[in-house]
This record gives sequence, C-alpha cells and structure tokens, in this order.
Amino acid sequence: MIRLSNRDVPARDRLSYLHDFVARSVAGLQFTPRESDDFMFDVSCLELDGDVVVGSARYSSLRGERTRELIADGRENWMLTIHDRDYEVTLGNGQELRVSGGDIVIVSEDLRQTFMLPSTRLRALVLDRRRMLEMAPAIGRRAYHHVPAAMPGVNLLSGYIRLLLDGPPLGAPGTRLAADQLHQLAAAALGGRDEQERTELSGIARSRLALVKDYLARHLTEPDIDIADVARRQQVTPRYMQRLFEREGTTFSRFLRDSRLDLAHRALEAGDGRSISAIAFDCGFGDLSHFNKVFRQRFGVAPRDIKASAMRRMQ
Repeated sequence: MIRLSNRDVPARDRLSYLHDFVARSVAGLQFTPRESDDFMFDVSCLELDGDVVVGSARYSSLRGERTRELIADGRENWMLTIHDRDYEVTLGNGQELRVSGGDIVIVSEDLRQTFMLPSTRLRALVLDRRRMLEMAPAIGRRAYHHVPAAMPGVNLLSGYIRLLLDGPPLGAPGTRLAADQLHQLAAAALGGRDEQERTELSGIARSRLALVKDYLARHLTEPDIDIADVARRQQVTPRYMQRLFEREGTTFSRFLRDSRLDLAHRALEAGDGRSISAIAFDCGFGDLSHFNKVFRQRFGVAPRDIKASAMRRMQ
C-alpha cells in the first residue's frame, strides 16, 4: 500500500507532490485547489495484478482536469470512481453531467474531462481496457459511463474496494484474484445499467425513429438529403441514427431509397402525365438507369410497365 498526505509534505510542495503521486500511481490528473491556503489531501493506492490499481482519497474542495496535454501520456485504461458527495463533470465534447454521491463513474483515460469536487472522499479503480471489453462489450460504446448508486451490484463493488483497502497486504495469488473479482464486479454493475438503459431507451428510440421517418417522408424529393444532415437536425449522431434503422433490419440509405421508390410507384400508377425520368428526378433520384434497376428489384416490373398499365386504365 502506498500512501501520501498533506501532513507529510511542506505547504509549498503539496501540489507538485500530489501531481507526481497521482500521475505515477493512479492517473494523470491536474488539480487546482479552490481554497489554496488550506489544501488538504490523503491518498492511498494498492497495486494489483497487471495495471490494475485500487485506491482511495480525501480532498479539500478542488478543480480537477484530464487535459489534452496529459492525455499524451498514452493511458487508455478505464478509471472507475465512487465519490461520497455530489459533483459536476464536463466532458471533452462540452457535455455537462451531475453525479450523485455513491454513483459509479467509469471514464476512459483517453477522454478529456474537467470536474469540480466539494470536500469529498472517494474510491478509485483502474481497470484494464482489454479485460473490460471482453467481460462487458457495452463499455466500448462510449468513453463515459454513469451507473447510479441504486443499480444492482454498485454497493457490492464499493464494499469490495473498501475491504481491499482496509485489509492486510495481499500476496501474488491474492492480487491476481482481487483484480479478477474487481473486473467481474465492475462488469456486472455496468451490465445492470446497460440492461436498464435498453429498457428505458427503447421507447425513446422508437419515438426518435418515428420522427426521422416523418422528416424523410416530408423531404423525399430533395436529392441532396443525407444521414449527416438528418442527424444534425435531430440532434443525434449519424451512428446513433444508423443503429435505429439497424434495429428494424434495414439501413438509413435503404429506407430512404425504398421510400422514394414507393413514391415513384404511386406517381406512375396515378398516370399524372409526367415522363418516367421526370418522376424519377422529382422523387429524389439523380440517375435514371439506377432508378430503373432498383425499381425492378423492388417491384419485379419496370417503371414503364406500371406507366403503361396506368394509361390503359385511363382510356
């Protein structure tokens, strides 16, 4: 067990010692005390198997950062923290989150972040990226995960971390076993949150997809419409939008193409007097030969056959 306290360091050297200790033993972070005249800290960490580290800390109120410059240290594991007080964190993309005391936060070490901490106690855990991806593939979907304290498994993981820090020193077999169990408990807590998110977000996802489909129905005739434009208007990412369509067994491009083909088919059946090329272009297709090909693939007949049938009905 490695320990560092402000009681061990002259006041003028406290920040530099803290930065060196945290960067060397846990994670590369930069701290700015909010009350520099009386900055207090107690930090402990226990190195386990591989790069796994379990630690605890007690700080005065401070501002912490994982800056672009610090990210250059090449760390890419997962940092899990549990604070006893509410706090706020701002991610590299500008997203602001409020975390309640007792919640689990898991952040990729290659993500920029800034957090404002009141006087707080915390427990921290460095988890191996590869092992977590194997045990909980959902962790790779994004660089930041927030698991509320009420979720199953959170109290068990928090208590196990406390037990390791309060217990006697571990031998080599013990450090390997502890590291394995910490990964299993973290994966279980994250898996419970992922399952809840799937349940909660399924209704939101259906509503979002309905809005996207409605938007496309009103803009089918615009030839330059693309997934990036629609995603921006819906305030989501193109990848998220693509996943919405994948859940229905299709893609954004295929849905857009088929909707345009349906529109063209209705126009041809109506016999409105326009040429096939005019209908194709008016329905958002920029290439007539491509239109003819995909039309036949979808309906089993050529556009001219639909048009001829409509003309015969109107005679």
